[in-house]
Amino acid sequence: MSFVTPRRAAIAVVGIALVTLPIWVGNPYYINVASQILLFAVFALALNVLVGYGGLVSLGHAGLFAMAGYGGALVLQAGHGHFLADLAAVAVTVVASAVFGVLALRSSGIGFLMITLALGQIVWGIAYRANTLTEGDNGLRYPARPQPFGIDINSAPSFYWFTLIVFAIALFFIWRVTRSPFGAALQGARDQPRRMRMLGHNVWLVRLITFVMAGFWGSVASVLYVYYNLFLSPHAISLQQSAEILLMAILGGASSLTGPIVGAAIITLVKNVISTYVERWNTLLGVIFVVVIVFMPYGLVPGCKQLWERLRGHKSRKEGRKAARDAAHSASEDARKRAHEPAQ
Repeated sequence: MSFVTPRRAAIAVVGIALVTLPIWVGNPYYINVASQILLFAVFALALNVLVGYGGLVSLGHAGLFAMAGYGGALVLQAGHGHFLADLAAVAVTVVASAVFGVLALRSSGIGFLMITLALGQIVWGIAYRANTLTEGDNGLRYPARPQPFGIDINSAPSFYWFTLIVFAIALFFIWRVTRSPFGAALQGARDQPRRMRMLGHNVWLVRLITFVMAGFWGSVASVLYVYYNLFLSPHAISLQQSAEILLMAILGGASSLTGPIVGAAIITLVKNVISTYVERWNTLLGVIFVVVIVFMPYGLVPGCKQLWERLRGHKSRKEGRKAARDAAHSASEDARKRAHEPAQ
Protein backbone atom coordinates (compact mmCIF):
# COMPACT_ATOMS: atom_id res chain seq x y z
CA MET A 1 0.00 0.00 0.00
CA SER A 2 1.45 3.34 -1.03
CA PHE A 3 2.06 5.87 1.74
CA VAL A 4 1.32 8.77 -0.63
CA THR A 5 -2.36 8.66 -1.56
CA PRO A 6 -4.25 11.24 -3.63
CA ARG A 7 -6.07 12.39 -0.49
CA ARG A 8 -2.85 12.90 1.48
CA ALA A 9 -1.27 14.66 -1.48
CA ALA A 10 -4.26 17.01 -1.73
CA ILE A 11 -4.11 17.75 2.01
CA ALA A 12 -0.39 18.50 1.73
CA VAL A 13 -0.94 20.85 -1.22
CA VAL A 14 -3.74 22.70 0.59
CA GLY A 15 -1.63 22.94 3.76
CA ILE A 16 1.34 24.40 1.88
CA ALA A 17 -0.95 26.86 0.08
CA LEU A 18 -2.47 28.04 3.38
CA VAL A 19 0.89 28.43 5.12
CA THR A 20 2.41 30.38 2.23
CA LEU A 21 -0.72 32.41 1.39
CA PRO A 22 0.57 35.78 2.68
CA ILE A 23 3.68 35.36 0.52
CA TRP A 24 1.95 34.75 -2.81
CA VAL A 25 -1.10 36.96 -2.13
CA GLY A 26 0.82 40.00 -0.94
CA ASN A 27 -2.15 42.40 -0.72
CA PRO A 28 -2.98 43.01 3.00
CA TYR A 29 -6.70 43.33 2.23
CA TYR A 30 -6.96 39.82 0.81
CA ILE A 31 -4.78 38.46 3.61
CA ASN A 32 -7.27 39.95 6.08
CA VAL A 33 -10.12 38.37 4.13
CA ALA A 34 -8.32 35.03 4.47
CA SER A 35 -8.08 35.62 8.24
CA GLN A 36 -11.83 36.22 8.32
CA ILE A 37 -12.45 32.99 6.44
CA LEU A 38 -10.38 31.04 8.98
CA LEU A 39 -12.02 32.54 12.08
CA PHE A 40 -15.53 32.06 10.67
CA ALA A 41 -14.54 28.53 9.67
CA VAL A 42 -13.73 27.83 13.34
CA PHE A 43 -17.18 29.14 14.30
CA ALA A 44 -18.90 27.12 11.54
CA LEU A 45 -16.99 23.96 12.53
CA ALA A 46 -18.12 24.45 16.13
CA LEU A 47 -21.76 24.78 15.09
CA ASN A 48 -21.42 21.91 12.63
CA VAL A 49 -20.65 19.49 15.46
CA LEU A 50 -24.07 20.36 16.87
CA VAL A 51 -25.96 20.60 13.57
CA GLY A 52 -24.31 18.06 11.29
CA TYR A 53 -23.23 15.38 13.74
CA GLY A 54 -25.78 15.98 16.50
CA GLY A 55 -28.81 16.85 14.38
CA LEU A 56 -29.59 19.89 16.58
CA VAL A 57 -30.15 23.06 14.57
CA SER A 58 -29.35 26.16 16.64
CA LEU A 59 -29.96 29.83 15.93
CA GLY A 60 -28.63 31.13 19.23
CA HIS A 61 -24.89 30.68 19.03
CA ALA A 62 -24.37 34.33 18.23
CA GLY A 63 -25.42 34.93 21.84
CA LEU A 64 -22.59 32.72 23.10
CA PHE A 65 -20.31 34.46 20.59
CA ALA A 66 -21.32 37.75 22.23
CA MET A 67 -20.63 36.57 25.77
CA ALA A 68 -17.06 35.68 24.88
CA GLY A 69 -16.42 38.98 23.10
CA TYR A 70 -18.00 41.23 25.71
CA GLY A 71 -16.58 39.21 28.59
CA GLY A 72 -13.04 39.56 27.29
CA ALA A 73 -13.50 43.27 26.58
CA LEU A 74 -14.82 43.98 30.09
CA VAL A 75 -11.92 42.13 31.72
CA LEU A 76 -9.46 44.13 29.61
CA GLN A 77 -11.18 47.38 30.53
CA ALA A 78 -10.84 46.40 34.19
CA GLY A 79 -7.06 46.58 33.74
CA HIS A 80 -6.19 42.89 33.39
CA GLY A 81 -4.02 41.33 30.72
CA HIS A 82 -4.99 39.54 27.53
CA PHE A 83 -4.36 36.06 28.89
CA LEU A 84 -6.78 36.54 31.80
CA ALA A 85 -9.28 38.23 29.48
CA ASP A 86 -9.21 35.32 27.02
CA LEU A 87 -9.47 32.80 29.85
CA ALA A 88 -12.46 34.65 31.31
CA ALA A 89 -14.11 34.91 27.89
CA VAL A 90 -13.87 31.16 27.31
CA ALA A 91 -14.90 30.27 30.88
CA VAL A 92 -17.97 32.52 30.83
CA THR A 93 -19.03 31.09 27.47
CA VAL A 94 -18.59 27.48 28.60
CA VAL A 95 -20.75 28.10 31.69
CA ALA A 96 -23.36 29.95 29.60
CA SER A 97 -23.32 27.10 27.05
CA ALA A 98 -24.10 24.62 29.81
CA VAL A 99 -27.02 26.78 30.99
CA PHE A 100 -28.28 27.31 27.44
CA GLY A 101 -27.96 23.60 26.75
CA VAL A 102 -29.94 22.59 29.83
CA LEU A 103 -32.74 24.96 28.80
CA ALA A 104 -32.75 24.17 25.08
CA LEU A 105 -32.46 20.39 25.38
CA ARG A 106 -35.80 20.26 27.16
CA SER A 107 -37.11 20.07 23.60
CA SER A 108 -35.98 18.89 20.18
CA GLY A 109 -36.57 19.78 16.54
CA ILE A 110 -38.37 23.07 16.03
CA GLY A 111 -38.72 23.51 19.79
CA PHE A 112 -34.94 23.35 20.25
CA LEU A 113 -34.48 25.81 17.38
CA MET A 114 -36.94 28.32 18.86
CA ILE A 115 -35.47 28.10 22.39
CA THR A 116 -31.94 28.76 21.11
CA LEU A 117 -33.26 31.62 18.99
CA ALA A 118 -34.97 33.16 22.03
CA LEU A 119 -31.85 32.80 24.19
CA GLY A 120 -29.69 34.41 21.51
CA GLN A 121 -32.11 37.31 21.15
CA ILE A 122 -32.14 37.83 24.92
CA VAL A 123 -28.35 38.21 24.90
CA TRP A 124 -28.56 40.55 21.90
CA GLY A 125 -31.19 42.67 23.68
CA ILE A 126 -29.04 42.97 26.80
CA ALA A 127 -26.00 43.96 24.73
CA TYR A 128 -28.08 46.54 22.87
CA ARG A 129 -29.80 48.10 25.90
CA ALA A 130 -27.19 47.83 28.68
CA ASN A 131 -25.44 51.07 27.73
CA THR A 132 -23.49 51.37 30.98
CA LEU A 133 -22.01 47.89 30.53
CA THR A 134 -21.72 47.30 26.79
CA GLU A 135 -21.93 50.87 25.40
CA GLY A 136 -25.06 49.79 23.55
CA ASP A 137 -25.08 50.39 19.81
CA ASN A 138 -21.76 52.25 20.04
CA GLY A 139 -20.01 48.99 20.91
CA LEU A 140 -16.85 48.23 22.85
CA ARG A 141 -13.34 48.79 21.58
CA TYR A 142 -10.37 46.55 22.35
CA PRO A 143 -7.19 48.47 23.19
CA ALA A 144 -4.81 46.30 21.14
CA ARG A 145 -4.06 42.81 19.95
CA PRO A 146 -2.11 40.54 22.29
CA GLN A 147 1.48 39.41 21.79
CA PRO A 148 1.45 35.64 22.35
CA PHE A 149 4.91 34.46 23.43
CA GLY A 150 6.19 37.94 22.64
CA ILE A 151 5.21 37.70 18.95
CA ASP A 152 3.65 40.80 17.41
CA ILE A 153 0.47 39.90 15.47
CA ASN A 154 -0.58 43.42 14.47
CA SER A 155 0.40 43.06 10.82
CA ALA A 156 -1.92 41.26 8.41
CA PRO A 157 0.44 38.30 7.68
CA SER A 158 1.32 37.68 11.35
CA PHE A 159 -2.34 37.76 12.43
CA TYR A 160 -3.21 35.41 9.56
CA TRP A 161 -0.60 32.87 10.69
CA PHE A 162 -1.81 33.18 14.27
CA THR A 163 -5.39 32.53 13.14
CA LEU A 164 -4.23 29.64 10.96
CA ILE A 165 -2.59 27.95 13.96
CA VAL A 166 -5.78 28.27 16.03
CA PHE A 167 -7.82 27.02 13.07
CA ALA A 168 -5.56 23.97 12.64
CA ILE A 169 -5.86 23.12 16.36
CA ALA A 170 -9.66 23.45 16.23
CA LEU A 171 -9.91 21.37 13.05
CA PHE A 172 -7.73 18.59 14.49
CA PHE A 173 -9.65 18.52 17.78
CA ILE A 174 -13.07 18.40 16.08
CA TRP A 175 -11.81 15.78 13.62
CA ARG A 176 -10.67 13.57 16.50
CA VAL A 177 -13.95 14.04 18.36
CA THR A 178 -16.11 13.16 15.36
CA ARG A 179 -14.11 9.95 14.80
CA SER A 180 -14.02 8.93 18.45
CA PRO A 181 -16.48 6.67 20.31
CA PHE A 182 -18.12 9.85 21.57
CA GLY A 183 -18.61 11.00 17.99
CA ALA A 184 -20.19 7.65 17.13
CA ALA A 185 -22.51 7.98 20.15
CA LEU A 186 -23.42 11.51 19.04
CA GLN A 187 -24.34 10.36 15.54
CA GLY A 188 -26.26 7.45 17.01
CA ALA A 189 -28.18 9.88 19.21
CA ARG A 190 -28.94 11.89 16.07
CA ASP A 191 -30.18 8.93 14.00
CA GLN A 192 -31.67 6.53 16.56
CA PRO A 193 -32.08 8.25 19.96
CA ARG A 194 -34.54 5.65 21.31
CA ARG A 195 -32.27 2.75 20.38
CA MET A 196 -29.27 4.53 21.96
CA ARG A 197 -31.25 4.91 25.20
CA MET A 198 -32.11 1.22 25.13
CA LEU A 199 -28.41 0.44 24.72
CA GLY A 200 -27.69 2.38 27.91
CA HIS A 201 -26.40 5.67 26.48
CA ASN A 202 -27.37 8.95 28.13
CA VAL A 203 -28.53 10.79 25.01
CA TRP A 204 -29.30 14.00 26.89
CA LEU A 205 -25.79 14.14 28.40
CA VAL A 206 -24.14 13.43 25.04
CA ARG A 207 -26.06 16.32 23.49
CA LEU A 208 -25.29 18.64 26.41
CA ILE A 209 -21.54 17.93 26.16
CA THR A 210 -21.78 18.62 22.42
CA PHE A 211 -23.57 21.90 23.06
CA VAL A 212 -20.86 22.97 25.52
CA MET A 213 -18.13 21.91 23.07
CA ALA A 214 -19.73 23.99 20.32
CA GLY A 215 -19.90 26.93 22.72
CA PHE A 216 -16.23 26.52 23.62
CA TRP A 217 -15.00 26.69 20.03
CA GLY A 218 -17.49 29.45 19.33
CA SER A 219 -15.84 31.47 22.11
CA VAL A 220 -12.43 30.84 20.52
CA ALA A 221 -13.80 32.17 17.22
CA SER A 222 -15.23 35.18 19.08
CA VAL A 223 -11.84 36.00 20.61
CA LEU A 224 -10.29 35.85 17.15
CA TYR A 225 -13.07 38.05 15.79
CA VAL A 226 -12.63 40.81 18.35
CA TYR A 227 -8.85 40.72 17.98
CA TYR A 228 -9.30 41.03 14.23
CA ASN A 229 -11.70 44.00 14.41
CA LEU A 230 -10.65 45.40 17.82
CA PHE A 231 -14.33 46.25 18.16
CA LEU A 232 -17.59 44.51 19.06
CA SER A 233 -21.15 45.82 18.73
CA PRO A 234 -24.63 44.26 18.92
CA HIS A 235 -24.74 44.15 15.12
CA ALA A 236 -22.05 41.43 15.15
CA ILE A 237 -24.15 39.19 17.41
CA SER A 238 -27.57 39.67 15.84
CA LEU A 239 -29.84 36.98 14.41
CA GLN A 240 -28.20 37.59 11.03
CA GLN A 241 -24.88 36.41 12.44
CA SER A 242 -26.43 33.19 13.73
CA ALA A 243 -28.15 32.64 10.38
CA GLU A 244 -24.94 33.23 8.41
CA ILE A 245 -22.95 30.76 10.50
CA LEU A 246 -25.70 28.17 10.12
CA LEU A 247 -25.76 28.88 6.38
CA MET A 248 -22.00 28.29 6.19
CA ALA A 249 -22.40 24.84 7.69
CA ILE A 250 -25.38 23.87 5.53
CA LEU A 251 -24.05 25.35 2.28
CA GLY A 252 -20.75 23.48 2.43
CA GLY A 253 -22.27 20.29 3.83
CA ALA A 254 -23.21 19.86 7.47
CA SER A 255 -22.57 16.11 7.27
CA SER A 256 -18.88 16.60 6.46
CA LEU A 257 -15.89 18.09 8.24
CA THR A 258 -14.66 20.22 5.34
CA GLY A 259 -18.14 21.48 4.39
CA PRO A 260 -18.29 24.34 6.93
CA ILE A 261 -14.84 25.51 5.81
CA VAL A 262 -15.99 25.70 2.18
CA GLY A 263 -19.19 27.43 3.25
CA ALA A 264 -17.26 29.98 5.33
CA ALA A 265 -14.97 30.69 2.38
CA ILE A 266 -17.85 31.21 -0.07
CA ILE A 267 -19.93 33.48 2.15
CA THR A 268 -16.96 35.54 3.34
CA LEU A 269 -15.71 36.03 -0.22
CA VAL A 270 -19.17 37.05 -1.42
CA LYS A 271 -19.53 39.58 1.42
CA ASN A 272 -16.05 41.08 1.18
CA VAL A 273 -14.86 40.63 -2.42
CA ILE A 274 -17.76 40.00 -4.78
CA SER A 275 -19.85 42.69 -3.07
CA THR A 276 -17.44 45.31 -4.46
CA TYR A 277 -18.46 44.28 -7.99
CA VAL A 278 -22.07 43.15 -7.46
CA GLU A 279 -24.38 45.60 -5.73
CA ARG A 280 -27.04 43.05 -4.84
CA TRP A 281 -24.67 40.48 -3.37
CA ASN A 282 -27.35 39.28 -0.94
CA THR A 283 -29.44 38.19 -3.91
CA LEU A 284 -26.43 36.40 -5.39
CA LEU A 285 -25.84 34.60 -2.10
CA GLY A 286 -29.49 33.55 -2.02
CA VAL A 287 -29.28 32.23 -5.57
CA ILE A 288 -26.14 30.23 -4.71
CA PHE A 289 -27.85 28.72 -1.68
CA VAL A 290 -31.00 27.79 -3.62
CA VAL A 291 -29.03 26.22 -6.48
CA VAL A 292 -26.90 24.17 -4.08
CA ILE A 293 -29.90 22.96 -2.08
CA VAL A 294 -31.82 21.99 -5.25
CA PHE A 295 -28.97 20.13 -7.00
CA MET A 296 -26.86 19.13 -3.97
CA PRO A 297 -29.25 18.83 -1.01
CA TYR A 298 -26.51 17.57 1.30
CA GLY A 299 -24.21 20.51 0.57
CA LEU A 300 -21.36 21.31 -1.78
CA VAL A 301 -18.70 18.95 -0.42
CA PRO A 302 -20.88 15.79 -0.24
CA GLY A 303 -22.54 16.77 -3.54
CA CYS A 304 -19.23 17.18 -5.37
CA LYS A 305 -18.02 13.90 -3.88
CA GLN A 306 -21.13 12.09 -5.14
CA LEU A 307 -20.75 13.71 -8.56
CA TRP A 308 -17.09 12.63 -8.76
CA GLU A 309 -18.01 9.05 -7.80
CA ARG A 310 -20.74 9.00 -10.46
CA LEU A 311 -18.30 10.27 -13.10
CA ARG A 312 -15.73 7.66 -12.09
CA GLY A 313 -18.39 4.96 -12.10
CA HIS A 314 -19.61 6.07 -15.52
CA LYS A 315 -16.05 6.06 -16.84
CA SER A 316 -15.39 2.61 -15.37
CA ARG A 317 -18.60 1.23 -16.88
CA LYS A 318 -17.72 2.80 -20.23
CA GLU A 319 -14.24 1.26 -20.12
CA GLY A 320 -15.75 -2.07 -19.12
CA ARG A 321 -18.17 -2.03 -22.03
CA LYS A 322 -15.33 -1.11 -24.40
CA ALA A 323 -13.19 -3.95 -23.06
CA ALA A 324 -16.11 -6.36 -23.48
CA ARG A 325 -16.64 -5.21 -27.07
CA ASP A 326 -12.92 -5.55 -27.84
CA ALA A 327 -12.89 -9.04 -26.33
CA ALA A 328 -15.96 -10.04 -28.31
CA HIS A 329 -14.47 -8.62 -31.51
CA SER A 330 -11.18 -10.42 -30.88
CA ALA A 331 -13.00 -13.70 -30.27
CA SER A 332 -15.01 -13.20 -33.45
CA GLU A 333 -11.85 -12.55 -35.46
CA ASP A 334 -10.20 -15.66 -34.03
CA ALA A 335 -13.25 -17.75 -34.90
CA ARG A 336 -13.32 -16.36 -38.44
CA LYS A 337 -9.62 -17.11 -38.94
CA ARG A 338 -10.06 -20.65 -37.68
CA ALA A 339 -13.03 -21.14 -40.01
CA HIS A 340 -10.94 -20.18 -43.05
CA GLU A 341 -7.93 -22.31 -42.10
CA PRO A 342 -7.55 -25.47 -44.25
CA ALA A 343 -8.35 -28.70 -42.48
CA GLN A 344 -5.28 -30.74 -41.43
